[in-house]
Amino acid sequence: MDLVPDGRGIFISRENRFLGIVDIDGHGRGVPTHIHDPGRLREVLFKGNDVLLRHVGNIPGRKTEWDVIAGLVGDRWVLANSSYHRRVADWVLEKGVLPFPTKDGELRPEARLGNSRIDYLVDGPQGRTWIEVKGCSLSRDGVALFPDAPTLRGAKHITELMDAMEKGDDACLLFLVFAPQASRFSPNFHTDPYFSTKLEEALHKGMKAFPLLFSYDGLTINYEGEIPLIFQKH
Repeated sequence: MDLVPDGRGIFISRENRFLGIVDIDGHGRGVPTHIHDPGRLREVLFKGNDVLLRHVGNIPGRKTEWDVIAGLVGDRWVLANSSYHRRVADWVLEKGVLPFPTKDGELRPEARLGNSRIDYLVDGPQGRTWIEVKGCSLSRDGVALFPDAPTLRGAKHITELMDAMEKGDDACLLFLVFAPQASRFSPNFHTDPYFSTKLEEALHKGMKAFPLLFSYDGLTINYEGEIPLIFQKH
């Protein structure tokens, strides 16, 4: 999957969840830049770090002309823009990476379930499968961790997916892992014990979870394979 940036800069500060200041011309002049990711991303977006950018131009009603795409963690680029998650998830479904059929039925994106919209609903001859997608950029000691900030919305999605399972549907969570050096995945009990406990409960009840590892070399997003899910509570 090609993802070619339009520029490169030095991250200066994060003003709020969705606004960063980036030195684009190398002279210390801060340019307002959109951060399309609600996570903390502290290991990716910090003062002095290299970032890759996409130029979107002067769009009416928009205050910034640039988007952050990725930040450098060690010697690897880490995707830091959740707007690309759909594109990556579409690729996963089109290529049949998941161990259940996604081509034999109707694939409906942004399907309503309860009070939420779930990323995909596969409605096929074998029944219905709900698929919710989450992006992960944080890793410690080789373990990818999600979330990097408390997410009541994520816990709500799990609850609604469990309700759907009680009515006979299948459900799974697809974790797109962009964290570097990750060889395993765990819910982040330290940062969000509520979400992590809900996920553990859901898996015991039959929900599936697929942590899929991706790398980004600054030009292309590459699929590296599925990594094991563990429960690292300490």
